[in-house]
Amino acid sequence: MISIGNLAAGGRAKTPLAALVAERLRDMGERPAILSRGYGRRDGTDGVVVVRDPDGIRADLDRSGDEPLMLARRLDGVSVLVCSSRYLAGRLAEHHFGCTVHVLDDGFQHFDLHRDADIVVLAASDVEKPVTLPSGHLREPLDAAAAADAFITLGREVRVGGPGRPSWTATKRIGPATIPGPVLAVAGLADPLAFFRETRDAGWSIAREMPFRDHHRYTRDDLRRIEEGARGAGAVAVLTTEKDYVRLLPFRPFALPIVFAPLTLELEPVATFDTWLRERMDLARRS
Repeated sequence: MISIGNLAAGGRAKTPLAALVAERLRDMGERPAILSRGYGRRDGTDGVVVVRDPDGIRADLDRSGDEPLMLARRLDGVSVLVCSSRYLAGRLAEHHFGCTVHVLDDGFQHFDLHRDADIVVLAASDVEKPVTLPSGHLREPLDAAAAADAFITLGREVRVGGPGRPSWTATKRIGPATIPGPVLAVAGLADPLAFFRETRDAGWSIAREMPFRDHHRYTRDDLRRIEEGARGAGAVAVLTTEKDYVRLLPFRPFALPIVFAPLTLELEPVATFDTWLRERMDLARRS
């Protein structure tokens, strides 16, 4: 089991990293499953919800939650399962879908399962004058990072790692502009301002910004307000995040085009990351 986690309360690109790790494992010939607790889902049915099996999507937003559904839409050939007990989800993935490795999304604080590798994501603000909740953004003290097996740092200015605990730099990539005109930018994230800034940097022409809280569940009134805001700003479309897009899908058809700018991560150097990942898998199987 490969755990992806962080010390902060949000906004550290854990889910895109979980997608990247699952993709690389799949391309190595593994059959990965992503296990999630499905934060924010409306239908909290007991038991395991199969959001995606290797052949297709099997659950809707209410049963899956936004991030698992986003992963399911993105990752062909990867299973995505949601359950309060990720042990049960993992066992089902192994027995029914033949999964050979699990990726635990947001797993650093989940101590019930044995992990073969703990990958912790760190940003500069986590290590420069760190503070703890509720007054700040860290949900774990900085010295908890000593339990990590490897680090992914968001930005070259972060320096962590050491003998036996490698680190790689991750660069966020926002999809380039595909709409020839101004857009209304909508984001329900832990850090919506970062999304607005990064989309501008990627070439999007943003006429107005409309932030919402993280995991906000949109209503028809919200959509009406978004569409009115877009028209009032002279926007020809609405731009949002991939995670917000899956929360807006139930309200189709839209009066205005709604598009998302996908967020991906690029690791440097990726070749050594693949080598490390294979070595951890080989070690886990030998032990």
